[in-house]
Amino acid sequence: MIIEMGVIVSDLKKSYGSNVVLNGFSHEFTNGKVTAVVGQSGCGKSTLLAVIMGILPLDSGIVQCPKPISAVFQENRLCDNLTVSANIRLVTGKKYGEREIAAQLSQIGLNGCENKAVRELSGGMKRRVALLRALMADFEVLFLDEPFKGLDNDTKKLVMEYCKGKIAGKTVIFVTHDDCECEFFSDEVIELRIEDARIADYKDQDT
Repeated sequence: MIIEMGVIVSDLKKSYGSNVVLNGFSHEFTNGKVTAVVGQSGCGKSTLLAVIMGILPLDSGIVQCPKPISAVFQENRLCDNLTVSANIRLVTGKKYGEREIAAQLSQIGLNGCENKAVRELSGGMKRRVALLRALMADFEVLFLDEPFKGLDNDTKKLVMEYCKGKIAGKTVIFVTHDDCECEFFSDEVIELRIEDARIADYKDQDT
């Protein structure tokens, strides 16, 4: 049996000038599992994701990450002058037709929004578009950086249920400050700590 590789990070170091953000971080993110990365603001969570994705250069260490990848960043990174459908097609190409895009939008409470310009949407609506765009892309690994921020409680429950169905069996690295999100999604949780900028603890929720 061939077991596909997850994301492997070994002795990762990353600094911004004299500010050491990650100092010897090592972890193997298991293929097909959801790993939550938690910790105080400034401990390096978003930096870790950006380095693994190849957006930021590492100072030293090894990162092995299967491709393709998809991501939801802390910022929505949408094109405000394009329609919702056009934003989704920036990553999906012609894979999905208008009807399928509209059907997916309706499942996260965005009925009839496919032809609206993103600039016309509220902050919470934009966040849902950014998440849907990432989920509809082809990916081996999905990176989520506080994907549900800015959503009211009812909308958040709806979107979390939708997201859970879409990521089943996928390799996901997920930054959050919310314990309920960890409990809902994660197979394991790792904690980063500011004081030593290293992996501090993890728990496997399957045990």
